[in-house]
This record gives sequence, structure tokens and C-alpha cells, in this order.
Amino acid sequence: MSKVPKFLASSLAALALLAGLGGGGAILIHDQPLQVSAAEMQQALADQYVRVVAADPTTSQAVKVAMVLGSFYESSGKHIGKPYVDKLGRGQPLTVCNGITGAGVVAGKWYSPAECYQLEKRRYLAAERAAQRLLVHWDRYDPLVQGQFIDFLHNKGEGAFTTSTMRRKANAGDLVGACRENPRWNKGTVAGLLQVLPGLQGRADANDEICRLWRVSTP
Repeated sequence: MSKVPKFLASSLAALALLAGLGGGGAILIHDQPLQVSAAEMQQALADQYVRVVAADPTTSQAVKVAMVLGSFYESSGKHIGKPYVDKLGRGQPLTVCNGITGAGVVAGKWYSPAECYQLEKRRYLAAERAAQRLLVHWDRYDPLVQGQFIDFLHNKGEGAFTTSTMRRKANAGDLVGACRENPRWNKGTVAGLLQVLPGLQGRADANDEICRLWRVSTP
């Protein structure tokens, strides 16, 4: 059974079609087409965030994948325009949009979907540049693989990725081994204690599957 939630799967399928990922506009799992119901696909194709991500000509296919991943993992595809305190995040950071913290997040400010997208895009472009610099086989990877690496860097940070076994295995040519490192990144600090968090576990398991088994079709 797939560990990728149906909502995320349909969003990625819609992105593939709208953005023409890989030139083929479809996603394969073990060389079989990703199965999405007509209703799920229709809903995903109508999703404004997916459409904005797909339509931006200034971003790579990898960044588009990562932004759709982040939209699901951070806010379940919902627009969060008012900053809030993430009580489960390290340091309980002020957070807005799809998990954006730090510079640019102003308490009390309302962020429109367009403002969220621009704020998020800058962070994802920075994560992509880091991935290109830190991964020696970057250009050989499928956009789905690249996208999950960008998602990791965006979520965990460059410092964590630089020293990770995931990066070491990827640079040694063991992509499958690198993908399988995702489920290890499932813990967060709650009340001063490090423990497995369901949201992080779900993100890690889904990214592991996407990284190892999913590919965009080629014409």
C-alpha cells in the first residue's frame, strides 16, 4: 500500500499534467501509471496553488515538485495567511503560509496567496541552489527525486543535510540508500523531549517512496 496520501498523489499528478514534468506530463510508479480517480484529478487541477506553481516559468520542475510537497506537508493544501506560533517547531517559531519562518514573517500581517507564493519561492530557490552545490549527481536525478531533496533542505536546513548520511550515500552513488534515510528523520522536540511525530513520520515515509519508486514519464 502506498504511503503517499491520495491528496498529495493527485496534486503531483495534476502538477505533472499542468507543468509537463519530464516532457511527458505523467507520473509512473514501477513503470505503471499513477492511479488517480477522475474526481480527485479534477479537484487537484482546480487547486489554485498547484496552478500557480505549475504556471511560473521562472522555476525548475524540481522546485515545482518541492513546493507542491511542501504545500501538503505544511498546511494540507490550505492557505494560512495569518502568522501563528508553531508550538511543535524547534523554538516555537512564528510561522505563516506553508511552514515559512524567519525573515519576512511579520506578526499581525495578513499574507495573501500571492504574497505567500513569492515568500515561499525564494526559500525553495535557495534550497535548490544548496542541493545543486551539495549533490554531485544532481543533474542525473529525476525531478521527483530532486524535489524531495529540495523539500528536505527546505524543511531540515542546509546544516542538517550537509552532514547527513542521506547526502553521503547519494554522493557515493547509492540513491536508493539515500532515499531510505528519509524515515529516520521523524522526530521533533515536544516539552523538551525528542520523540517521533506522526506528521514528520508521514512526510518521511512519503518522500522515501517518491524518491525510490516514482518517476516522471518521458516522451
